[in-house]
Amino acid sequence: MTRIPPGTRADYRAFRALPTRWMDNDEYGHMNNATYLSFMDTAVSLWQLDNGIEIRGPQALRFLVVETGMRYHAEAGFPDLVHAGLRIGHLGQSSLRYEVGLFRNDEDSACAEGHFAQVLTGDDHRPTPIPDPVRARLAPLLVEG
Repeated sequence: MTRIPPGTRADYRAFRALPTRWMDNDEYGHMNNATYLSFMDTAVSLWQLDNGIEIRGPQALRFLVVETGMRYHAEAGFPDLVHAGLRIGHLGQSSLRYEVGLFRNDEDSACAEGHFAQVLTGDDHRPTPIPDPVRARLAPLLVEG
């Protein structure tokens, strides 16, 4: 099987710095795999909040994660500063796919890359179209192809 090489910072549209913590390391001395997924979720959630996309409270949009995955390239761990690069690889009618590259300190190659797909649902728990104002906020992260 041919391994996909890690992406670079230039492949991503927005960044969020996330400090590692002592408790993020596992018995092997590197960051636990669940922490990578948590970093991905935190980076996307903070980006949404920073860009006026309500994810908490009575006006919150109900984006549900329906798929997730992660590919690891190199180790990270405490006391690294992880920079989460964000982009959107797909923006559909009611769904989107966030793609996140995690970069150790000042490194240009991702130590891990992951994705998760979200579907916007309404009060009836069924998919609903992403409103145009929200779509406009997501557009700067969209990559072609």
